Amino acid sequence: MKKLQLLIGLAVLLFSVGCKDMLKPEIENNLDLESTYNNATYAQGLLLNGYARIPTNSWSFNDVATDDAVSNDRNNAYLKIATGQWTAINNPLSQWVNSRAAIQYLNLFFSVTDQVKWAVEPNINRMFNDRMKGEGYALRAMFNYYLLQAHAGKGNNGQLLGIPVVLQPEGQDADFNKPRATFDATMEQIYRDLDMAEQLLPVDFEDIASDAQIPAKYSGVGKDNYNRVFGYYFRGRVTARIAKAIRAKASLLAASPAFNPSAVAKWEKAANDAAAVIDLRGGLVNLNANDIKWYDKDAGIEGLASGVNPSEILWRSDVGNSNDLERNNFPPTLFGSGRVNPTQNLVNAFPMANGYPIGEANSGFSASSPYDNRDPRLKLYILVNGGTAGTAGTAINTTLNGPTNDALNKVETSTRTGYYMRKLLRQDVNLNPSSTTNQKHYNPRIRYTEIYLSYAEAANEAWGPLNGGTHAYSAYDVIKAIRRRAGVGTNNNDPYLESIKSDQVKMRELIRNERRLELCFEGFRFWDLRRWNTSLTEVAQGVSISGTTFTPINVENRVYQPYMIYGPIPYSEILKYNNLIQNAGW
Repeated sequence: MKKLQLLIGLAVLLFSVGCKDMLKPEIENNLDLESTYNNATYAQGLLLNGYARIPTNSWSFNDVATDDAVSNDRNNAYLKIATGQWTAINNPLSQWVNSRAAIQYLNLFFSVTDQVKWAVEPNINRMFNDRMKGEGYALRAMFNYYLLQAHAGKGNNGQLLGIPVVLQPEGQDADFNKPRATFDATMEQIYRDLDMAEQLLPVDFEDIASDAQIPAKYSGVGKDNYNRVFGYYFRGRVTARIAKAIRAKASLLAASPAFNPSAVAKWEKAANDAAAVIDLRGGLVNLNANDIKWYDKDAGIEGLASGVNPSEILWRSDVGNSNDLERNNFPPTLFGSGRVNPTQNLVNAFPMANGYPIGEANSGFSASSPYDNRDPRLKLYILVNGGTAGTAGTAINTTLNGPTNDALNKVETSTRTGYYMRKLLRQDVNLNPSSTTNQKHYNPRIRYTEIYLSYAEAANEAWGPLNGGTHAYSAYDVIKAIRRRAGVGTNNNDPYLESIKSDQVKMRELIRNERRLELCFEGFRFWDLRRWNTSLTEVAQGVSISGTTFTPINVENRVYQPYMIYGPIPYSEILKYNNLIQNAGW
């Protein structure tokens, strides 16, 4: 027993000695900002944090909070806000945390970049520093735009407010109790950042062939060194072209009725900003038929080289190999969950192939065969009853008493509207558990069609349908080109468009409708309805099909209040900071 006690005592003594170092706290492996000066990778990480937080890196499908779609997932956050649960506490649309965090990292980057050793040779070091600062300015402008989109509005004081403009990194001792700048002041900061970005960045990241192509400010560095900094290797990062597109998005928001009651000058600016992007592309050219299905193999996704864009895409995420979109949205018979269900409202918005809206006397619409002779985009983007999907081209039955789980309200993964989403989905994905396959996908951050439609909207408001200001194309020209690309009115010169081409109000309606169709399921409708200051409460409808009888049904009410054209400042922030003014009604 004594021997055992002795052994235990020795073990405790040895353990105590051995634990001395173990119990002593180690210095945390956290680098301070000064460490970035000689660690370019760490410094660049601050910038790359901005890229990682871009909201359009993933799909939101906030369309299900609008008159375009509903969700069969009863826990969907957008379903909840559309049916009366949107508050300053419960706001899945908030960008307050994500975008402000991105801006904090970008401001940290700006605070160190001039001291970072990007390269040994001074001229190359300067080029790297210029390029990354240009990227940072464009990203900061973009995140301020997303903050405005989600949180700008008329405050309780009646003033149109933006967000707190933060240009310096905020440390633990910073004054976080900053007031919101006015909406216009926030826009001016966005424009200043984009001005800086365009000065510092090339139009595109591509290799040059000779020293003669080097900008004068970098003369003498040689083409190889120039390509090392501004060449094709950096495709996918922000360029001057992308900065111009961000400007076009922001100025369209600023010109819209919710933020601009009457100023024509703001519409002119929005039109000019969009035209600057279009002109870089050569005008109304390269509108290819495959652009309307940019997500499909026919649009060249399979052969995309690293950083290369298809003709429709101005800026995109990386290509990934997956079947997540299909698993969530294929009909049940194709082993999907059928989550996003397009509404009858959206289906009705697609015109006939002859260009006439379905309610027009000359349309030829038939209530007993409502999907015949329609705009080709209807069956491309929406899976209607009898439409085919999947690798085998399976016919989908969405009728009231259909024999499969694809039928209306059959099971929890069935459609609630009589329709399934088809757009964005690779039909060559197989979800059968015995032979599952993946396919390539990417997220478009900015599409050229968005910019075309932004121009059409702004030009129509600024100069009318047929006047292009100083530009060679008008709102009418853009809409005609987009409809022709889609196969609308191609056999009869689009008589409906011709009949309204001098009417600004009817052209406005048509432009908004084309935007609705072309950008459906890409997260635009929610924001468009609000910036247009239009009704948010149109009931989401579906269709009950029995034989040749198509009966509209009310699927989901939209419970919005008029003040909800503007989103809230998070309630937690209002509680903490008395200088923050909440938007009226929240």
